[in-house]
This record gives sequence, C-alpha cells and structure tokens, in this order.
Amino acid sequence: MPRALSRKLYRVVLQLLGLWLAFDVISRLAAEFFWFGEIGYLSTWGTRLATQIGLWIFSFLITLIFLLFNLRVAKNAKSLSRNPSFVSKRFLPRRWKKAKPEIFTTSKYGFTLRLLLPVVIVLSLLAGIIVVYYGQEALRVWYPQIQLPSFTLQLTTTWKLVLQLFDLQDIFVPILQLILLLGLTIAILIYPHYYLKITSFLISSFIGFIVSANWNKILEYFNATNFGRTDNLFSRDISFYVFSLPIWELLDFCFIGALSYSLVAVTLTYLRSADAISEGRFAGFSLLQRLHINALVSLFMLGIALRYWLLRYKLLYSNRGINYGASYTDITVELPIYTGLSIFAIVMSIYLVWRIILLFRVSQINPESVPHARQLVYAIGLFLIVATISSKVLPAVVQQFIVKPNELVRERPFIRRTIELTRKAFNLDSIEVKTFDPQGKLTLKDLQENDLTISNIRLWDTRPLLQTNRQLQQIRPYYKFPDADIDRYTLTKEKGTGSEKQQTIIAAREMDYSGVPQQAKTWVNEHLFYTHGYGFTLSPVNEVIPGGLPKYYVKDIGVENKGKGTPSSLQIAKRIRASIPIGQPRIYYGEIADTYVMTGTKTQEFDYPKGNENAYNVYDGRGGIPIGSMWRRLLFAQYLKDWQMLFTRSFKPETKLLFRRNIKERVKAIAPFLHYDKNPYLVVADGNATNKKGEGTYLYWVLDAYTVSDRYPYSDPGQNDFNYIRNSVKVIIDAYNGTVDFYIADDTDPIINTFKAIFPNLLKPLSSMPVPLKAHLRYPVDLFSIQSERLLEYHMTQEQVFYNREDLWKIPKEVYGTEARPVKPYYLIMKLPTAKNEEFILMQPFTPTQRENLIAWLAARSDGRQYGKLLLYEFPKQKLVYGQKQIEALINQNPEISRQITLWNREGSRAIQGNLLVIPIEESLLYVEPLYLEAEKNSLPTLIRVIIFYQNKIVMEESLEKAIEKIFDPESNTTDLKENIIPPINIAIPTIDGAGPE
Repeated sequence: MPRALSRKLYRVVLQLLGLWLAFDVISRLAAEFFWFGEIGYLSTWGTRLATQIGLWIFSFLITLIFLLFNLRVAKNAKSLSRNPSFVSKRFLPRRWKKAKPEIFTTSKYGFTLRLLLPVVIVLSLLAGIIVVYYGQEALRVWYPQIQLPSFTLQLTTTWKLVLQLFDLQDIFVPILQLILLLGLTIAILIYPHYYLKITSFLISSFIGFIVSANWNKILEYFNATNFGRTDNLFSRDISFYVFSLPIWELLDFCFIGALSYSLVAVTLTYLRSADAISEGRFAGFSLLQRLHINALVSLFMLGIALRYWLLRYKLLYSNRGINYGASYTDITVELPIYTGLSIFAIVMSIYLVWRIILLFRVSQINPESVPHARQLVYAIGLFLIVATISSKVLPAVVQQFIVKPNELVRERPFIRRTIELTRKAFNLDSIEVKTFDPQGKLTLKDLQENDLTISNIRLWDTRPLLQTNRQLQQIRPYYKFPDADIDRYTLTKEKGTGSEKQQTIIAAREMDYSGVPQQAKTWVNEHLFYTHGYGFTLSPVNEVIPGGLPKYYVKDIGVENKGKGTPSSLQIAKRIRASIPIGQPRIYYGEIADTYVMTGTKTQEFDYPKGNENAYNVYDGRGGIPIGSMWRRLLFAQYLKDWQMLFTRSFKPETKLLFRRNIKERVKAIAPFLHYDKNPYLVVADGNATNKKGEGTYLYWVLDAYTVSDRYPYSDPGQNDFNYIRNSVKVIIDAYNGTVDFYIADDTDPIINTFKAIFPNLLKPLSSMPVPLKAHLRYPVDLFSIQSERLLEYHMTQEQVFYNREDLWKIPKEVYGTEARPVKPYYLIMKLPTAKNEEFILMQPFTPTQRENLIAWLAARSDGRQYGKLLLYEFPKQKLVYGQKQIEALINQNPEISRQITLWNREGSRAIQGNLLVIPIEESLLYVEPLYLEAEKNSLPTLIRVIIFYQNKIVMEESLEKAIEKIFDPESNTTDLKENIIPPINIAIPTIDGAGPE
C-alpha cells in the first residue's frame, strides 16, 4: 500500500474513532441531563458536573504547564551547555540573558558511564513509578470496585521475620502495574525527550482525575459549617479536621507528586545531555542546570514541610497508645519532631533560594569559583536520618521505657479525651441511663394492662416468613421476595371501635427477570413485557392460622376483590382495607429492579397472572424519559449500548424509558456523598402522590441515609471505616412514579447543613414530609448496631475502669435453628418503664464479656416527638438476670422439651428454635421463643410451639395465649398442666460478684 494512502487511511480511522468517542461522551451527558431533569434534580447534577469538569481542567492545566515549562527550561539549559551563543534564551529571566557564557557551560564535576548508566536507569524507573502510582490512585478513587491482579510473594522464614519488624505480613506483587512500569521505564530510556512529555500529560491527567474525584470535599471546604467544639490539642474547631484537613492533604499529595516527577524528569534530561551515554561520560552540571535543580528541590522541601505539618494533626487519629488518638508519646515525642522537621524543611527551602541568588551573583564575577554545596548534602542526609528515627525508633523507646511502667498516670488525660469524643461522635453522650431492677412480680392483671405489648410479641421472624412467602406467595418463578421488614400500622380493632397499633411484617413482590424461563428471555420480554412487580404481603407478627402458617392481612394475586377506592387484585382483609390505602400496588422501582424498561409501547405490559390468563397494564405514572423521537432513541441506544431500540417497531410517540430503577442505585446517583443503609423498607401510606390520571399511589420505599466522617479527632472507629455518624437524612422513593425526596432528619448535624448550603434544592425539612409517611419512620438498625457495638466499650466513662477494661460488655448469643449467632437488634411495641403508652422501639440486650447473664439493654424510640431518643437500662450488678444463652441452655436441658424436639428432628424434618426475645414488661422480664417445624426439602416453616420463661418457670404450648395463661394462672382448668409447666429451676449461675439467683 502506498505510504500516502496508508497515512490517509490512518487519519480517517483516527477521525472516526474520535467522532465515536465524542458521540459516546455526548450521549452520556445527554442521558444524565434527561434523567436528572425527569426526577427534578438537574441543578444538583449541574453543580456536581461543573465542579468536576472545572477541577479537572484547572488541575490538569496547572500541572501540565508546570511540568512542560520545567522540561522546556531543561531542554534550553541542556542546549546552552553545548553552545551558549546559539540557543534561544527566551525562557530565562531577563538578567540571565546578559550573563557570561561560562554560566551555561558544564562544571568540572562529572562521572563516567559506570555511575551514569545506573543513575539514568534508576531515574527512569522512578519516573515510571510516579506515573503508575498516580494512575493507580486515580483508578482507585474513580473505580474502587476494580481489583487489579496481583500475587503473593513466597518468602523464607528469615525474610518473614524481617517483615514483621516493619509490621508487614506478606508482599503482594501487582502484575499489571509491573508490566506498565517496565514498559514506561524502557520507553523513557530509549526515547527520553518524547516519552517524558507523554508521561507529563499522563500524570497531569491522573492528578486532574484525583482532584476531580474529590469534588464533594472541595465544595465542603468552601461551605463548611462549624461544629461548635474544638479539639483539646490544637484548639481548632472540629470542622477544620472534617472539611479543611482533607483538602490540605490532597493539595500536598498533588504538589509533591508534580514536583517529584518534575525533579526526576529534569535531572534525567540533564544527565542525557551532550550524548553522555554514547560518549561514556557525563561532563557535569552547568551552573544554570544546578540553579534549576536547586529551585525544584526548594519547592519540593516546601511540600515536605507541609507534609510534616499536616502529620501533626494526624496524630489525633493515632493507634499507638492504649487509647485511640494522640497519646503521651505522640504529644511529647512525635509532635515536637514533626514540628521540627517541618521547620527544618522550610529552612532548607529558604537556604536553597538564598543559594540560588548567591550563586548567580558569584557567577557574574568568577563562574569557575562557584562551589558545590557539601553542607546541603549533609543537611539532607541529617533530615532523612532524623525523619527515619522519629517515625519508629524514638517513639518506641519512649513508649516502652517511659510510658508503659506508669501507663495509666501518663495516659489518663488522653483516655478521657478518647472517651468523651468517641461518645460525642457516635451520639452515645445523648443516651439517657436508667436502672432497671426486675422484681419478678408480674401478674395477669399487669399483662392485661399491657395487652398491646402482649398482642405484638413477635412470633414470626423475617427468615421463616420469607421462606413461607417463597413457597406460598411467590405465585410465579419470575416473582421474588428479596426481603421482609418489620413495621407498625394503626388498624381498626377487630372487636369494638377505635384503632390500635399492630406490628407487622411486610414483603414486596418484585419482578425478578432472572427467573423467567430461558426460552422466554427475549429483548421484548426483558424491556417491554416484564416491566414491574405487583403487590406485597402483610402479616401480623403474632398470629397463626390452623396448621401453623402465618396469617396474612394482604396476600395472593389475581383475586377479584373490590372495595373502597381503586379495585385491587390482592386479597385484602376487611380490617386492612378500612385502615390502609392499597390502590394498584405496582412496583416499577424496587430493590432488585435491575433492568431498564420501555413503557407506553405497542406491546402490552404484563401486570399479574389471573388464573390461566394474564392481566395487562399501560404505565400511567409520572416517571420515565420520553424517547418517541428518533434522535433520543439514538442517544439512549448509544448510552445503554442497546441498538435494538433503533430497529424495534414497538415504540410510539408517547413511549418512555425507565432506567436506574434499583432504588439504591437511584439515590446514590443523586447524592453519592451520603452513606446509605443496607436495608430499605416498604411502606403503604398516602404520600400525596398520584399518577397522571390523578389516582393515588401508595407504595413507598424508605431508605435511611447517613453523614459520616473518618476525621473526628480522638473518636475511636472500632471496626468501621468512619468515626462519626449521624442519621441525617430520610429518603422516600415512590415505587410507582420513581420520585425521590430527601428529608433532613437531624438539622443539628454540621455535615448535612454543609450539604444543604451546597445543594439548596436537594434537601427538604422533615416537617414537609407527609404525616402518614412520617408515622412509619423507624430508628435504623444499621446505626443502632454501630452505636451498640461502640457502647460495649464506651459505656465506661471513668478513666481507670476504661484502662483496666473492668466492665466490658458483649452482644449475647442465641441458638437459631441449630446455630449459635449474635442476637440482632429487634423491634418491639412495648411500654417503656418511664412511658405512659406503648411505642415502637428497637432493642438490644448486652451481657458482660466473661458472663452470659444480662447486664443492660438499649432502647431506641421511633414514635412521634420521641423519635431518635436512646435509653440505656442497666441491671443491678448484684442481681442475676438470665441472658439468652442461659435461657437457651435451660430450655434445651428440660427433659420434656428436649424429648419433643428430638421427636420432631426425625428424618425429613427438623425443629428450629427462633429468636429468643427478652421483653421488658412493667418491672419484669418475659422471655419468649417461637419453635418452628420445617421439612428438609421444600422448606415451609410452621409455628408449632411457643416457649415462655419467667421466674425460673418454663412453659411450652401451642399458642402464646395458652402459654401465658398456664404460666401466670396455674389454677386455670387447662389440660396437661403438669406436663407443660416445668418446676422452678434452682441453678446457681454466678454473676460478676458471684451472686446466684434470688
């Protein structure tokens, strides 16, 4: 092929590729523009996009100009050393253009190829390492889910011992990074001038991407809200550490990266000048080259000074001592050293600037008399030695020989800071602590007065109910119940007038396209036909129908069941229809809605199965993006990489595209700066939303969102990635229309107030949430679990007790099925000891670390004005209160119960012990455990017995009512009294102080 034709073809291919990439970018931006416009958050996306693009351009240009400028100066200085009178000096200061020619010639300090070649190879390798490292960081911040391949280096025992000295266990070798590093090093060695420019573009791009990925932190910096509290060491407001310190660290990271690369590239350029490698000798640096390198080293030392200055603040997150945060060693040793090193680095930087000025003045008189600065080499060596010793040796010596012999005395003030600020960061300081002294005087009259608590004792857990749902209510293989959630509804009473709270389990019936038979998996079925789920199940937590199956308030599908309002195809109890609005419960947006769909097409949408036929629907919601026009179809075909959209004949002018239907993906796309709960829950309520026909839509997802930070001083994160958390936002997602609303749930949180200043149109006040939805807000389990875990240690507020770990708690364990597992927090409707009425609470019991008896229980309130309040009830330490594990042991040791469970555990079936609930009633504790029976195949759990433990008596009966009656009214005329009531158990189980049961 002729060379001209091949070049033309090459240009055409490049142009086509460029057009395709441009079209891909345009399609992405257009799709995001239409999507954010459809959900009403276009300004939020615009702020984010403009910030990201602006930051990338600014960072890229500043870094690139700096790197290319230094390479150009190096090129000119290299050429001037050959011919001072020939090469342009336009990149030099005006005074230097009139300097003596000797200033541009090389010095007498050179070296041969034996030293030159290793130095050039090392510098080329360093340049490659910097580029690969910053590229890896850019990939990590933009795509953290991508794991690059690596392998573990096999080491001998000797090398493993050496690694342990540096707190290392294994060495992981990154494969892809090594290949890229080798390629870059070879390329720079062979074509230094060309590839140093290419890598300058690369590292500038990487720094741009790194800065752009931190767009939210930069916006937070400029809109910071004060916390109103200062740290004890530097007396700075905590907002400095949360909002400002990350930006200074980012600036230092990019500054040192650009300077390191520039210094390496410039030095490499000078070493490769005058054909030094081919001639086998480097003649030495000219005075101008030395001045250039001195200037870069001066700037580099400023970056090092900033790095050590910032390390002073990072001492507030130290793990060195007995407590989290700055300890005695950190403050008395590390802090002065970091301050000294920072000042030393500034002095070196100033000295280098002074030396540049001095050398230039001396060179005007006698260029040959300009000496090399040996003292500078000594100063840098001293700096490196001090920095190395300060990081490991000296603090370890002080910690071992000064702190440890008298650790409590020296660390006491710092332990106090850790306790105080950790409790503040996790909101533990707001917990109201009370004493709960079980009296064991509960009577039937007390139970009758607490009938709402008794009638809401949870016999059905979400696990057996989901198994039952999947057997009885899934209806078709393409339906799925991904989760079940505990909530409460106000229902009309079955007998009499009025209403009452009822704790329920609700589970959404969603469309799971992966369950469609393989032969039916076509493009039309995936995107036009199977578009939505339908309905839900609603069950009381405490009711059972004959046969041991759960009772359903709402169940089935395809049932003609007309009542008040819009007809529904679900089977709905009369009590529910009078209390809860149902409407047409279609779920277009859910937890597992991972496909994009097109609605309003010529293809009818499958609605629900109706006997041997199917019911169909046309979406009339307010969600979706119109794609009736050809140009929009082209944009979204490119964006979704689905070219069938261009060729299908099913579209109509009113056709709309619904994508990002997964609710978690949906909210994260809008507000990626928030931390989201693992478990959204479905709510059936009147949220004032309607479809296009004006008919109400009543299904909503509630998702808790958190503001978190890992920069709260002295706050111990434990096993978390953060050391500050607030449940500042409640997110409401309409399951039919797809609308998303963010409500501020904690307006005292400085972080959410900062975001409110950044995105004024995103966050709404909680008072604007519809009242029916607000009634279903609940204290989130994720936050409660985190606080409970931190409380295990940080309920101790006295320094010496904390230091000795005298009163550590743990989460108790229970037997679920045949496995022992930690007791998870559980919701109850109960009357707290200090409350007048029953309310919806979240509860977690605690036990001492070395004992199994209960020591305390934590309650989080969820109703009305009491929402968010935490109460900790501590049991008297001199009294034994049985824990779950002890109760489980007593139950399993009982001959009658053990014999019955053994009979049920015959081949083909097994008995499952459910959650053992500890229920405070008045001044007593009632222990309730459901017992299920399920087949090993085609599991369909049934509730067969209820076990109650109270005051050393155990009862196992067919229902909760019978068990309560037998344990509290032994004179009642019931059968099998002697077989069901187990005599009081006198087992001495020691408590912390050795006391047994009273």
